[in-house]
Amino acid sequence: MATGTVVRFDEVRGYGFIAPDAGGEDVFVHVNDLCDEKHLFRSGLRVAYTTETGDRGLKAGEVQLLEPARAVTARRQAPGAATARPAAEPDEDLVCEVLSAAEFRGELTEALLDAAPSLTAAQLLQVRKRVMELAQTHNWIDA
Repeated sequence: MATGTVVRFDEVRGYGFIAPDAGGEDVFVHVNDLCDEKHLFRSGLRVAYTTETGDRGLKAGEVQLLEPARAVTARRQAPGAATARPAAEPDEDLVCEVLSAAEFRGELTEALLDAAPSLTAAQLLQVRKRVMELAQTHNWIDA
């Protein structure tokens, strides 16, 4: 079984994505492939899973939590609700915040799902892949 971290899981839409520990593209996960209750899955939780190749790329199966869900504190929000982020302290020397690839991928996934909730998983992965390539080309993210 492979292991990874839940990047995003939307229990209302019934799907999400896992960042594999081995690296590479995030793996799509559907609610029907969860071994635990869907309300327990949150961003940041570690999971074990099998992978299969579907028509639209990698898909996770037999997804099991590796840690208790209570270990991660996450706020429940209504779908589409904006997430408030603390304002950064002004720093004259700081040009911009450079995120890790995983952080950027997570933020990008959230933004795409909020902006276009009708995107299919395949469309989301295609758009996200291209934007990630662009971000790496321009050194907007740490490799």
